[in-house]
Amino acid sequence: MLLEYHNKLVRDNIPKIIQEDNCTCTIEIMDEPEFRQALRQKLVEEAQEAAQAEGQHLISELADIYEVIDALMSSYKIDPELVRREQEHRRSQRGGFIQRIRLLNVSRNYQ
Repeated sequence: MLLEYHNKLVRDNIPKIIQEDNCTCTIEIMDEPEFRQALRQKLVEEAQEAAQAEGQHLISELADIYEVIDALMSSYKIDPELVRREQEHRRSQRGGFIQRIRLLNVSRNYQ
């Protein structure tokens, strides 16, 4: 028998999928502060995976990021429309990424 330790947030159906594979698992339900921290960690994890992904795998990783973002908004009771409006505001103020600009350096004159 091999015991794997994970200690991380997983999607709701993962324990069932594990059991259907004739394995057992131990789970616990997190309280809200733990859950929020786990969601933030999961967001970083999924972003790192997306950064390495290509093709269909990239699409799956982006979908995972959306899932985490949806859960964060739900946990914090943030209206998705507010996020969309903030995105538009920031785009109008700072632009998007359409022009593919890479900032190489900045020279500042201090007086």
